[in-house]
Amino acid sequence: MKFQKEMTGIKAEQLVGFFVDWPNPPNQETHLALLQKSDYRVLAIDEATNQVVGFITAISDQVLCAYIPLLEVLPAYQKLGVGKELMTQLLTQLQDYYMIDLLCDADLQEYYETFNMYRANGMLIRNYGKQSGR
Repeated sequence: MKFQKEMTGIKAEQLVGFFVDWPNPPNQETHLALLQKSDYRVLAIDEATNQVVGFITAISDQVLCAYIPLLEVLPAYQKLGVGKELMTQLLTQLQDYYMIDLLCDADLQEYYETFNMYRANGMLIRNYGKQSGR
């Protein structure tokens, strides 16, 4: 397994199987675009297949704040430490920011607490009809 921040050489064909259980998942081209346009990202790549098997993204104002919208690991690679390594590497990139925010379902809060994150209240809007992208 290799981890990388750069998008050089990454193609849409390498982004298969993500967004499990999403009713309107982004297609591979939209997935590639969101990775390219994120301020920060880390990809996990299975070197044997050259497929992306996990990724994490962050968007930032480049001054004080960063937000982590997506952490995804393919089901076959879950529980192997891939997500932990993705999160660790991204938090290292973001360590100089005052505020690093992430929203997650309640059942995932305990997982994120292992990264010294704490529970907070928040508000959000979800336009599920636009889940596949603009």
